[in-house]
Amino acid sequence: MLSDRRTFLAGAAALGLTACSGKGGRTKLVLGDQVHLLQAKAEAAGALKNLPYDVEWANFLGAAPVLEALYAGAVDTAVAGDLPTVLAASAGVPLKIVAGSLSSTRDIAIIVPAGSSIRSVAQLEGRRVIVSSARGSISHYLLVEALKEAKLDRRKVDISFMLPNDAAAAFAAGKIEAWATFGTYQLAAEQRGARVLRDGEGISTGLGLIVASQAALDDPAKREALRDVIARLRKASIWSRAHPADYARIFAQQTKIDPKLAALLVERQNPLLIPPDATVVKPLQRVVDRFHAYGELPAHINVASFVDAGIFPA
Repeated sequence: MLSDRRTFLAGAAALGLTACSGKGGRTKLVLGDQVHLLQAKAEAAGALKNLPYDVEWANFLGAAPVLEALYAGAVDTAVAGDLPTVLAASAGVPLKIVAGSLSSTRDIAIIVPAGSSIRSVAQLEGRRVIVSSARGSISHYLLVEALKEAKLDRRKVDISFMLPNDAAAAFAAGKIEAWATFGTYQLAAEQRGARVLRDGEGISTGLGLIVASQAALDDPAKREALRDVIARLRKASIWSRAHPADYARIFAQQTKIDPKLAALLVERQNPLLIPPDATVVKPLQRVVDRFHAYGELPAHINVASFVDAGIFPA
């Protein structure tokens, strides 16, 4: 995912994003988001009003592109699942975990079309499985662990990778036999009749992470702004859990998805923002150890070494 720095720089330039000063010389933070989940929560709660710094949101379709933007310096923070963050850190991306969250482990699954003859993970032998969004994604980890659980050699499964939007269109057109996916993409497919072969229960950590670039953390003005914005996002997560319908409404407006689908997603994925303490570090280290043992990580890492506990509010 993170082997060609020139690709990331070109992608960041195409996005037109710069992690630079705001208006009138004010500090500016560019916050990387996935599918508007964090932005919708902040706006629904009114959490980012009267800021002493400027904020710009940058929305991405998956963990790989938002982490690439972080690597390129196009965003100051990124929202990603456990394994993509680990893969980025092990590949040398200068980042630190500054906050975490825990969602339902049902919010990720291997699914098949309604009329599929495939009834179990073991029956994926000889089949093509699409993973969203990239090697080292949370969906990839789910598939690898599910195949191991089913005692099926993963070399006997044709595993390919595709961005969620592209995969969703191909799945709806009947061009995908099985799909390892998550979140809105999974729910939308389920609503159209897709069957779940295996969800993340007992495999996925359910961890979501907010990471910040080392460059932003080393900048005193940005570090102060990061402390404030994380405190505000923490309050927004508390508010959204108390007002899920309001959060779902704003999320539906921002993403243009069906309000019923938004409500279902919020029911599964409306986590409280938590500090990057042992609740985050221990399960994440287990994922590191297992995925490294499978030969899927470029280097083994100590999770505690890429945590910055000084940003989260006391």
